[in-house]
Amino acid sequence: MLMNCLTLSGRLSVLLLAAAFAACSGGSSSSPATTTTGASSPASGAGAASGTTPATGGGTNTGSTGSGTSTGAGTSSGSGTGSGTGSMGSNTGTGTGTGTGTGTGTGTGNGTNTNTGTNTATGPASSTAVANSPDVATYHNDIGRTGQHLNETALTPATVNATNFGKLAVFPVDGAVDAEPLYLAAVNIAGGTHNVLYVATENASVYALDANTGATLWQTTTLGAGETPSDDHGCPQITPKIGITATPVIDRTRGPHGAMYVVGMSKDGSGGYHQRIHALDVTTGAELFGGPTEIAASYPGSGANSSNGNVIFDPAQYAERQSLLLLNGVIYTGWTSHCDIQPYTGWVIAYSADTLKQAGVLNLTPNGSGGAIWMSGAGMASDGASIYFLDANGTFDPTLNAADQPVLGDYGNGFLKLSPAPALAVADYFEASNTVGESNADEDLGSGGALVLPDLADAGGAIHHLALGAGKDSIIYVVNRDSMGNFDSNADHIYQELSGQITGPEFGMPAYFNNTVYFGSIGDHIKAFGISNARLSATPTSQTPTSFGSPGATPSVSANGSTNGIVWAAENGVIAVLHAYDATNLANELYNSNQSGSRDQFGPGNKFITPMIANGKVYVGTSVSVAVFGLLK
Repeated sequence: MLMNCLTLSGRLSVLLLAAAFAACSGGSSSSPATTTTGASSPASGAGAASGTTPATGGGTNTGSTGSGTSTGAGTSSGSGTGSGTGSMGSNTGTGTGTGTGTGTGTGTGNGTNTNTGTNTATGPASSTAVANSPDVATYHNDIGRTGQHLNETALTPATVNATNFGKLAVFPVDGAVDAEPLYLAAVNIAGGTHNVLYVATENASVYALDANTGATLWQTTTLGAGETPSDDHGCPQITPKIGITATPVIDRTRGPHGAMYVVGMSKDGSGGYHQRIHALDVTTGAELFGGPTEIAASYPGSGANSSNGNVIFDPAQYAERQSLLLLNGVIYTGWTSHCDIQPYTGWVIAYSADTLKQAGVLNLTPNGSGGAIWMSGAGMASDGASIYFLDANGTFDPTLNAADQPVLGDYGNGFLKLSPAPALAVADYFEASNTVGESNADEDLGSGGALVLPDLADAGGAIHHLALGAGKDSIIYVVNRDSMGNFDSNADHIYQELSGQITGPEFGMPAYFNNTVYFGSIGDHIKAFGISNARLSATPTSQTPTSFGSPGATPSVSANGSTNGIVWAAENGVIAVLHAYDATNLANELYNSNQSGSRDQFGPGNKFITPMIANGKVYVGTSVSVAVFGLLK
C-alpha cells in the first residue's frame, strides 16, 4: 500500500505523481493529568441535554436527561432536549422534553428532569442514520460516513460569500490535527453550559474547547507517566510524532456524562511502544471504565509476525489512522503499517464501549501479509448491522472454496463486509479481477473510504442496498451490500463500475447528499454524480472550477434538511484554502478563503482533512490549530 501512497497508478502524469508523493510523506498505565479551566457562571437552572445516538432499523430513538441546579433559594428548574434520528429514509424526527425539579434547604437546591423524545421514521429497516442532530460525534457525521450535516440553518448559498462569511478565529493547539474535530451542543461543563469542540492532536493531547470562543474547558493527554508520543519510525506519513491520528467517537449516553473514545500511541522510557484505547468523560476528560486498555491481539495463522500458529499484533508496527466506529455498543479499530515496513498484517480489533474489554479480533491476512486498513483517515462504515471498508494491498489467495471465499482466509486489497456477531468475520467481499496485479503494483483499493448509501428504489420499485468506494485505480465501485460480487479473474461481477470518470487516485472519502455523490480525487475537480433509478450517473452532473492537488479533497455537506446544500472542501498546500460550492451545481463556487486577500487565510494545510460544520460554523484542522469560519455579521 505504501500507506499514504509512495507508489501511485501508472495512469498519473509525472506531475501528479510527484505531488501525491509529497503529500504522502508527510494493560493500562498511570492516569494522565487533566487540566480543567473555569468558565463563566451558568444561568440559573440551565439543563444540558445529554446527547444522541443514531437510531437504526425502525428509526426510534429516545431523548436525553437534562438537569438544572440553582444556588441559594433551593429551587431549581431545568430543561433538557433530546434529539434522535431515524433510519436513512426520507423521514427523520426530533424529540424534545422539558421538566422542572424543586430542591429544599437553605444552601443549594438541585432539581433534575427527565425528558423522553421519541421519533419514528418509516425509512427502510437496514439504512444508516441521517445526520440531522446538532452534534457531530463521529467521523463524517454518521456511521454511513455520508458527510452530511442536515441541521444547518445559518449557512446557506445566499449567506456564504466573501462579504458575509469568513475566518472568525484560529484556535491554537499543541500538535497536528489529523483527526476531524468533533462537536457536542449544550454540554454542562466547567461551571456552565457550552457548545464544545473536541480536538485531538499528534502530541497525544485532547482538548475540550468552547466552540464559540476557543476557551479551554479541559485538556488531557493519552500518555502514561514518563512517556512521549511515538516517533515516526523513519516514515514520513505521520511525522514528526504520532500521538492521536484517528478521529475519536463520542457516545453521550455512556458513563455519567458521556464518553469520548480515543486511541493514542506512545513510547516509554525503555523504548517500548504502546497503543491504548481510552474512554474520556466528555465533561472533565477523566478516564472512564477503568481505562485505558492496552491494545494487544493474536489470531490463528502463519502469516507475517506469527509464532506458534498465531499472528501477533505488535504495537510498534502499526498506526491507527482510520477513524473509530461505534456500532451497537462496540468500538471498532483498524490498523495500518508505517510505510509498509514489514512485518504487518490487517487487523480489526473491537472493544466494549461499556468496559473497554476486548470484544473481538479479526485478521484479514492471517496466512500472508499486508491488507492494512487506513483509507486516508476515513472510518469503517455501517448500515447499522454490518461493517464495510476497503483494505490495502496485501495477500489475496485466488483459490476459492465452495462458498467463493479464499481458502486461506486472506483478503488483501478488497471491499469487505464484516459481520460483528457471533464473532467478527468476513461475511462478503468484492475483489477486482486484477486484484493481485494491483497489489503487486501498490495500486491498492484501500486508499479511499467506503460510503453506505441510503436504500434506493429503481424504476420498478425494487429496493437496493448499496455501498461505494474508490481507490488508487480511479474506478468507482458500487456494490450490492447483499451480494458484493466476490472474485473472478475474468470479470468483475459488481452492481456498477465507473471507469475514467475520476481522473486521479482517490485518497479520501466521498460525500452524499440529496441523491448525489461527491468525489474529490487527486489532481481532479470535485465531481458530482447524480443517482437515478438506483444507479450513479455515467458521467458527472457538475464539477468544481477548481482542481485539487495531492491528496485531493474529502468533501462535507451542510444543509437544512434537503435544502440550502453547500459542499465544503479543504485544499491542502503551503497556504490552505477552504472552499464552498453550491451542492446543486458545483460550478457555482460560493466562497473560498483566498478571495479576500490574507483576511481569511489560516496558514499551512494538512492532508486528509475534511471540514466539520456545526451551529453556523466551519472548523478546519491544520498542522498547528483549528481554523474557525462563520458569518461575519
